[in-house]
Order: sequence, then structure tokens, then C-alpha cells
Amino acid sequence: MRRSIATVCLSGSLVDKMHAASAAGFDGIEMFEPDLVSSELSPEEVVALAARLGLTLDLYQPFRDFEGVGEEALVENLRRAEAKFRLMNRLGIDTMLVCSNVATATIDSDQVSADQLRRMGEVAAEHGVRIAFEALAWGRFVDDYRRSWRIVELADHPNVGVCLDSFHILSRGHDPADIERIPGDKIFFLQLADAPALSMDVLSWSRHHRVFPGEGSFDLPAFLAHVLRAGYDGPLSLEVFNDTFRQTDVDRTAVHALRSLVWLEDQSQRILDGSEGLLPCVEPPTGFDFVEVKAEDTSDVEVMLGQLGFAFRGRHRSKPVSLWTSGDARIVLNEQHARDTVAHLSAIGFLVAEPDAAGRRAQELMAPVVHRRTYATEVPLQAVEAPDGTEIFFGGPPTSAWIDEFHGGTGTPGELVTAVDHVNLAQPWQDFDEAVLFFTSVLGLEAEDAGVELAGPRGLVRSRVMSSPLSDVRLPLNVVPPADEQSPSSQHVALLCSDTRAAVRRARAAGLSILPVPANYYDDLQARLGLDDEFRRELEALGVMYERDATGEYFNAYTRTIGQVFFELVERRDGYSGYGASNAPVRMAAQRR
Repeated sequence: MRRSIATVCLSGSLVDKMHAASAAGFDGIEMFEPDLVSSELSPEEVVALAARLGLTLDLYQPFRDFEGVGEEALVENLRRAEAKFRLMNRLGIDTMLVCSNVATATIDSDQVSADQLRRMGEVAAEHGVRIAFEALAWGRFVDDYRRSWRIVELADHPNVGVCLDSFHILSRGHDPADIERIPGDKIFFLQLADAPALSMDVLSWSRHHRVFPGEGSFDLPAFLAHVLRAGYDGPLSLEVFNDTFRQTDVDRTAVHALRSLVWLEDQSQRILDGSEGLLPCVEPPTGFDFVEVKAEDTSDVEVMLGQLGFAFRGRHRSKPVSLWTSGDARIVLNEQHARDTVAHLSAIGFLVAEPDAAGRRAQELMAPVVHRRTYATEVPLQAVEAPDGTEIFFGGPPTSAWIDEFHGGTGTPGELVTAVDHVNLAQPWQDFDEAVLFFTSVLGLEAEDAGVELAGPRGLVRSRVMSSPLSDVRLPLNVVPPADEQSPSSQHVALLCSDTRAAVRRARAAGLSILPVPANYYDDLQARLGLDDEFRRELEALGVMYERDATGEYFNAYTRTIGQVFFELVERRDGYSGYGASNAPVRMAAQRR
């Protein structure tokens, strides 16, 4: 199907937006009227530019506050409409979005609205234009797509149809199943947007917090499947009002937007066909293959890993890279091409059933390919780059043979650290939604419906967890305050332990510095949870933090920070699935000190 995007989704001038949409691979655009009004291009120049860029002009929008008015107002509205029809003829656009009236409607009557839309349709027909009537979620009288369709049915004019907008339908909790009752040829246009679950007035929610498909809480694949079953065959068009997208790089946002449509088409096709989608089908990852820390000098991290009970597995035979292991946890330390860089999380390897298929899927979703020099005798690994720059590798048999490329290892790993529990990645504020879509579409991870917000020493930290269906992979994404964007507390690797307190005792005995936790924390912990004195003294002496809920318990402790990375030792008991969120503000304050 053809893919379109409303110019309101993108930053910059109309020319910037058109170039970005074309470069990303869109087929057409919706012309948002304010973009044309503020442009220096004449309508004829817009048409010429679109032709050069290979873009169609699919919709002119919006025309507001038309129906449900008295005769005098209707005459004026028809005059306004005809002026826009003449403009659309200059642009070569044949469909105009007409929103349900939110301001001037005085007559709550389907028949009156239908009669007025019929009169508009007659004028539109003289100019070869179609009217796509849309029920706004905050319309004065018409705020339900089913009512807008009844009005269009009553209008009974070939040039009058409906526009369906996923936000206006799903934000109000309307059942989209009745879309299938609308004849496909009367659905003149389709607009798509996702949104997080928020408790606020629907107008503000719409104007500031829409996101691209796959980034919010709406079931857009099912929604689109209903529209396609109805027989709609027009463009799939994005209309996303979002304050972030209006400030970020237009070219990057356009690619981000197209990725969301490709993912959505694939998911909807799977619903319609039962299994076959547009993209290579891959299962979500089943675990972490490795985590890579990169720095010009990784010696301090090597010392810390030894203190944590990791064994040195050896150095790579052709690169300045070393491998450290404990149980199923593998940490790669990379000094290649790392001049002037401090320790930071640079790459994550995921275990997937079909690495090659996972790599192809990522590339078809326009993820930038990572190229690392590999010699003929070495295992080639598929990798792409996440929005924050973290390199994502796809591993698993037979690609796990990469471990054999490390030689000269010494020592025996301890038994207390058994695996990587989760990896916490900091996201620049402008990349957060894109990161959610990336890990959803590329890796098949699922985002929590709602994230959490935590008060840090320098401002609010927003967090949302991406995880595999069985929680084999957990990936919390954090948006940190601007002042903390380069903070060392932004990213860390959580190591699963069979016994966190024993692991801390061992590490302390080996000289590891555990992050100091203030006595006030343990006073509060004992008061809240009713801990006995001996248990409280043990936790405080070790610097171990603790949380419990209805499902189980969580023990955790943190190392000091090296560069921009630190490690966490965690122990989960009895099905605890959280991340010690109540302890995070104390941890962040301690790290700042």
C-alpha cells in the first residue's frame, strides 16, 4: 500500500519536510494548511517540487467548523470551502479533510449535518474534489466515527465520505470493529497515530502527545486490520502531533516515521493472513549473548570484573578486545578505535533463533548497519545501530562460536554471578520514543504500557522497560534530565546472582568498593517493611538494598562508577519482576555524591 505522512509530523519548512519525506521513502504527503500558508512556494511550485521528489499530494487539511450551523453561517462556510477547492485544484489535490464542528455548531441533528455536507459535496464536485468527514474526539456534537458515518450515509453524495483517524477513535475507547460496516469506497482517507495511556483532556493529549505506531498503548495493528477488511485501498498516512518531533532533525524523524508504518503494515498483515507478514519473521531474543564496554583503557573495568568473580577468558586473536565470563554472563571489553573515550556501554549482543533473519528484518526496518572488520577465519556477526548509538548484535548458534576467537584466558569464574539480568540504557530526550519503536519492531520486545517517573537529584527521570515475552531479556530505557545526559549513572549492567549478599561479601573481600548507602535509607526501610534488627544490620553493613512486594523479594547492590558505566548485583526471589524502583532515588543521590 502507499505510505503518506502529514507535514505536521515533521520539523522545518515545507521544502524541508517534502525533501525529508521523499528521502525516507514515503510515497506522498498530507498538506497541512499552515505549512502551505507560511511557505514561500506558490502552489504551482509545490506541485513541481513534489513531482521532482516523486511525491503525491494526497490530502489538504484541515477545514474546520463547517456543519451543524444556521443558514447564514453555512453560506459563509460554503464560500470558504469553494476558495479552498480552487486552491486544491492548483495543487492537484482531490481530497479535503473536513473536521466535525467544535466551535460554531448550534444544531445537534444528523439530518441537518448531512444536508449541509451534501451541499458542500455538490460544490466540491464542481471542482473535482472529495470531502473526507472526520469525527474529532472533542467535536461539539459529532465525536464518534460511527456517527460521522451515519451522517455521510444520510448525505448520500458520491463526493462525501469519511476520514478515519486512529487517535480520535481509540482515545475515546470506541470499538473499531464497526469500521468493517463502512463500505471501503466510502472511506476516503485514513490517518494513523499511536499515543501513550494518559489521564488528561483529549484535546491536549492529541495536540502534544501522539506518537508513531508501535510507541504508545493503542492496538494499531488490530485497528488497521479492521480498516483493510472494510476494503480501504487508499494511502496509509501518519498524522502525529508531538512537541518533540517538531524540534528534532527532520530527516531522522522521517525515517523513524516510515519505520513505524512498515512495522504496522507487517503486524496487520499477520493478523489478516494468519502468519505471513511483510518482514522476515523472527522470534524475540531468548537472552543476552554479551554486553560490551568500550574505552581507551579498560584496565579499571578488568579489575572490577575480577573482583565481581568474573574470569578472564582471553584476548581476541586480531583485535584489542578481551572477554570476561561468569556463568552465562559475558562482558566484552573493547579498546579498538576508542581514543579519548571513557568506559561506556557500546554494544549488546542478543541471543536469537535466526541471526541472519533478524539482521535482514532490522535492515528492512531501516536500522543503520554496523560494519566491523572481520577476518576470513572469524565468525561474522549481524549488527545494527540503535537510536542512541548502541550497537545491537544478533547471536546464537552457530554464531556463538565467536567465543572461541579469544585465547590466553586464566582463572576460574565464581559461581555467584550467573547471568545478565538486565541492561539499563540512557536515552536522550529526543530519541526516547524512537528507541521504544526500534526495540519493538526490530527485536520484538514489548514495552510496558506505562513507564515510571523517578525524582533524581537533578530532575525527573522517566523510565520504560522493554522486555521479551518470557522476560528472558529486560531492557529498561531511561530519559534523564538534560543536566544528567552524560552522567555516569545513566547506564549500567545488572548481573543476576544466586545470592547477592554472598556475592557482595566476596567482592568486598577482593577489594571492590560498593556504593555507600546512607543510614537514613535503612531506617526508612526497617520502618516501612518491619525488618528485624539483625536483617537490617546485615543489609546496612554490606551496602545491599532491598525491596519486596506481593510477589517476592529483590536484593541489589551497586559498584562505583567507572567512566559512564557501573554494575549492579541483583537477586530475585519468588517471582519478583521489578527493578527496585523505590530504591532508585537513593542510588542516584549516592552516585551524585
